[in-house]
Amino acid sequence: MTLCNDLFKNDHHRSNRANAFRHALWNIVIAQNCFKRNKNKEKSLIFTQKFTNLYEKVTQNKALEEAMDLHNNEMGLRYFSEEKEKKVVDWIDFLLKTMKNAQKVEEIGEIQKLPENLVFLEE
Repeated sequence: MTLCNDLFKNDHHRSNRANAFRHALWNIVIAQNCFKRNKNKEKSLIFTQKFTNLYEKVTQNKALEEAMDLHNNEMGLRYFSEEKEKKVVDWIDFLLKTMKNAQKVEEIGEIQKLPENLVFLEE
């Protein structure tokens, strides 16, 4: 949160590109820290997904916001899965570039059509 506050001020609390960045990074960092402890990529991914999915359920966002967050969480897990050894600073640089290609969506069905992109709802 501190990093996102520094980078984006309060903008990352809206359903925008900065929010997509935060969700992806959050999942990467959790998975990475789990992996450091248990040395098992699959267990790290499973735990992170369960933890972050539960968080999304208890926040009680609107359905589209929840779908967006779950998708961006999943993207973070996918990125981690492909390059688990990357340093956090490198992940930050990667995600700053990746968020520029994030796609705006207006319906849940659109999210499913963008399996390779971070997504957001507002500019």
